[in-house]
Amino acid sequence: MLTALSIRDVVLIEALDLDFGTGLGVLTGETGAGKSILLDALGLALGGRGDSGLVRHGATQAVVTASFEAPAPALAALLDDNGVEVEPGEPLLVRRVVKADGGSRAFVNNQPASATLLREIAPQLVEIHGQHDDRGLLNARGHRALLDSFGRIDTSPAARAWAAHRDAEGALAAARAEIETAARDRDWLEHAVAELTALAAQPGEEETLADQRRTMQRAEKIADDLGAIDDYLEGSDGGLARLRQAARVLERVAADHPALADALAAVDRAVIEGAVAEERLREARAALAYDPRVLEDDEARLFELRAMARKHRVQPDDLAALADELAGRLARLEAGEGGIAALEATLAATRAAYDAAADALTAARTDAAARLDAAVAGELAPLKLDAARFRTVVAPASVDNWSGAGKDRVEFEIATNPGAPFAPLIKIASGGELSRFILALKVALAERGGAATMVFDEIDRGVGGAVASAIGERLHRLAGGTQLLVVTHSPQVAARGAAHLLIAKSSDGTVTRTGVRQLSDAERREEIARMLSGATVTDEARAQADRLLETA
Repeated sequence: MLTALSIRDVVLIEALDLDFGTGLGVLTGETGAGKSILLDALGLALGGRGDSGLVRHGATQAVVTASFEAPAPALAALLDDNGVEVEPGEPLLVRRVVKADGGSRAFVNNQPASATLLREIAPQLVEIHGQHDDRGLLNARGHRALLDSFGRIDTSPAARAWAAHRDAEGALAAARAEIETAARDRDWLEHAVAELTALAAQPGEEETLADQRRTMQRAEKIADDLGAIDDYLEGSDGGLARLRQAARVLERVAADHPALADALAAVDRAVIEGAVAEERLREARAALAYDPRVLEDDEARLFELRAMARKHRVQPDDLAALADELAGRLARLEAGEGGIAALEATLAATRAAYDAAADALTAARTDAAARLDAAVAGELAPLKLDAARFRTVVAPASVDNWSGAGKDRVEFEIATNPGAPFAPLIKIASGGELSRFILALKVALAERGGAATMVFDEIDRGVGGAVASAIGERLHRLAGGTQLLVVTHSPQVAARGAAHLLIAKSSDGTVTRTGVRQLSDAERREEIARMLSGATVTDEARAQADRLLETA
């Protein structure tokens, strides 16, 4: 609900602070007093065009601040999603600044915001209905939601069914795409898996083969040297044989001189070390055994591993993992073709569930449409629209427009004269008729949601007498469950207000200003009498004003 409106330097308004309460508030004043300026200022705060022409002459900027009660959870969540912090239970402040040299700024709770955000939150704060309004009730895109609200129709089962159906569609499409991609590669997959399986590469095998190859290649190079060493050490004429012979001779003469004993000990040590060398040489020959056939086999395997790795652009050690991966893809391809049938069955089941939920919505909407048509029809005659007919069209939407809200297209239509075809409200209703149709719809849709504040701009233009009284009575009834602000020229409507604001223009000969003030009971009586009689207020007009106020 709008609780306060502060206006600074907007056209003819220099400074204005207004407080608003619940119920029906009426705004009156002579033609040209500036009632439209007040609504323009409110529209500016709600994201309207920030035209520098709104800035009062001589001022540097225009500022409008609108204060609302604490926002509902849905609105608070929307603000939070847009980075605007809202303290629970705290009022919502919307401020717009327009500079005289162009450009504007917007703030929500003193935090910078875009005009786009203001326009997004505006429908949840205020509904403004005028003779040339092309939003709100006149926008067919919102008619389905209004009908659902009127009929208290729960769309959540259809929303859940639609979500499940879309998920099933996505799963089937993804599976088909994967299978289609895999199917194009089936021949390659089968060939790759076959050759990798036949190769049977093992992690670490390439390094082992490379080490063996290097060892055998080195053995080939030192084979002659090892043979020469054998000749020097082994055999009857080898070095070790001669050392042993020398040791036997020394054993016989070692006692003859100490030096001979030392020589024998040294030869014995040489024989021992020579034996060790002989053993190590045998071990080396065994390790470095060179077999041309084995080397050829190792080289062939090594080159095969490396070629396969290059072909698949992996490291040789990754060939085993690649074989497993490709075999898995091939298995999934074969299994997936069978799984498509299961996914198709799931899709069919979710489609059937959605169809049932959407059909239930259509039936509920058709029933609600009949009740809404009857409710609106009951409001037309008192508003001097008894020749008009109203209907709510519930028709199939195109498949592209199916959603969690069902398969229906909903639109409000009227025929203003007997025999005339039905058409959308905005296309065939005149200004006065359009305002009264909006009022009839709002009364029929009362207590079915919408913004907490509604503004009607001169809804009673061009009517009077009983029709004006009927409008006033319906506005009063509609205001019972919300805050309603009405700009009016009708005394019958003004008398119904719980609060009465007078908009007046004043001039000091140099500067013209527009002001607004709340009227006391006596002032209100005088203003209604002026509306009844014109420039000269008569006693008869005052008496008529009293009667209107008494019956309100």
